[in-house]
Amino acid sequence: MLLLPGERAGCVISASSARETSVGTPARGPWSCSGIILSQSPGIVLCHGAIFSPFLLEEVIAAELGNWPPCRVLLPNSFSPDIQIQVLWAAESRSKGDGKDLLGKDLGACSPALGFNPLSNQKGSPSTLRQHKAELLMMVPCPEFQNTFSKVFSRAEQWHFYRSEDEQEHGALLDDLCYLHWFALLEIPDLNSSGTAQVSCVPAMSLRKGDTLFACGSPFGSFCPDIFMNTLSKGIVNNTAGEGNVLILTDARCLPGTEGGGVFVISEDGFNLVGIIVAPLCWKASEWVGLTLVCSVGHILENVRSVLLGPGSSMKTWWPHMHLVAKPLRKVTASPGLTQRLLSAVVLVECGQVWGSGVLVSSRLVWTCRHVVNEASGVCVRVQRSPEKGCVVKGKVVFATKDDSPYDIAVVELEESLLCFAKPVLASKFCAGEEMCVVGFGVFGKSCGASVTSGILSAVIAVDDKPVMLQTTCAVHGGSSGGGLFSTHSGKLLGIVVSNTKDNSVGATYPHLNYSIPITVLQPAVLEYSRTGDLHGFQELNRVNNRIRQVWRLQRKITEVPHSKL
Repeated sequence: MLLLPGERAGCVISASSARETSVGTPARGPWSCSGIILSQSPGIVLCHGAIFSPFLLEEVIAAELGNWPPCRVLLPNSFSPDIQIQVLWAAESRSKGDGKDLLGKDLGACSPALGFNPLSNQKGSPSTLRQHKAELLMMVPCPEFQNTFSKVFSRAEQWHFYRSEDEQEHGALLDDLCYLHWFALLEIPDLNSSGTAQVSCVPAMSLRKGDTLFACGSPFGSFCPDIFMNTLSKGIVNNTAGEGNVLILTDARCLPGTEGGGVFVISEDGFNLVGIIVAPLCWKASEWVGLTLVCSVGHILENVRSVLLGPGSSMKTWWPHMHLVAKPLRKVTASPGLTQRLLSAVVLVECGQVWGSGVLVSSRLVWTCRHVVNEASGVCVRVQRSPEKGCVVKGKVVFATKDDSPYDIAVVELEESLLCFAKPVLASKFCAGEEMCVVGFGVFGKSCGASVTSGILSAVIAVDDKPVMLQTTCAVHGGSSGGGLFSTHSGKLLGIVVSNTKDNSVGATYPHLNYSIPITVLQPAVLEYSRTGDLHGFQELNRVNNRIRQVWRLQRKITEVPHSKL
């Protein structure tokens, strides 16, 4: 059974026009994206604003969007007068279930916005979808998101958020730098639903790295909504940035068309809306990051409130439903989880212009990768628990494997001991299918502190019954090398992250297919060095057999292939 946020949560918004826009480009469509029904009575919808950009009047683009600071609001008279907006939503749950398969809770009972849809029994399911005309009330920017975004996603790193084929097909619609931080508020005049429940919104400031999130959107927008409407995805908070965590990054898997969909955090009383999907896909240069970019819903609603209640504003008089955004947000109490303790064990290792991650295994010893220290003798280790809090300690590389060793590992000894240090517990066994998380400085480097990505231990590769390689589905990016692979449940350190996978023939990178060195390979040498100061145990990492070398070179064991009779 597939869990779906149903009639009170998700919807699909389509926008089209019967003629060319004043900017001289046909408004072919319909453009579509996901949205959140904030209220059924009255019908108020919040969505991403990018789909309305093709319908902006030319004089508005020249006079408003070209200026800095940007305009505070765009009203309906800023758009083509014949714009047509349709909202498609699931009028009722297609079937009911007890919901106890997820988190051990009866989700159908704790949140009226959730229902179940058995795909094998969709009797007349399209009839459960309702379509209503909607009116654009306003389009409002979130400058806090835009300011944070411009600092974190630097142009020098060549970030982009849509596939090249999408950019060619949709043109101005995907001008992400102009419209990424804009959001639209719609009204459905004839909804007249008997539902009175409103979506519960919470501020993002309570989020912590590693917290579980659920993303709800409709992949591919208006294409086959009876199949894709309100698809649910689960992930964690990978990283946050900006005041009040206005920018959120999650590894909940989302697809094109889910822009404007909701990101929810679960509490004892059900699901709470914490963010709006801004970009489901992103690339850093040519590397696919595979994470979803989210804007805090609290900041969006605060900007709507400031427009309605701002000095000299007359909007309060013509918008009778001001109470929907004027009421204070509920708060969810954050409980520090296991992930918060794991963050303190992972450090940023800087070696000139090269940087990567490392794991503190004692107050003065750091494990990292050979390619991170890059044959240098001295490095800087940055202990960074947040962008504001951290310290830098110098260290020396006391050992690094040779270039021809399959184990890409280095050991750094710090010049001074770190007092605030939680020594990780080292694992002794590995279970395929176990939930994992990778902690490292991938994606953002030192600008936002260490990132956390979730997945499972997908394979344990052994030689002579001893693990020599761990493979996971956690997203691993450039900068994660030397980071830690931890068990989500026990918090034990299982391995040191070495690499993800790249197809050299086409240049594609696969962050969700990656490799780590098992901690059991390194543990004996570390214990010997801690007791005696002797590096002899580490030298054994340079003298491994050919079978281990073949594993790390992704080579098959050579066997005689039977001749074909053909």
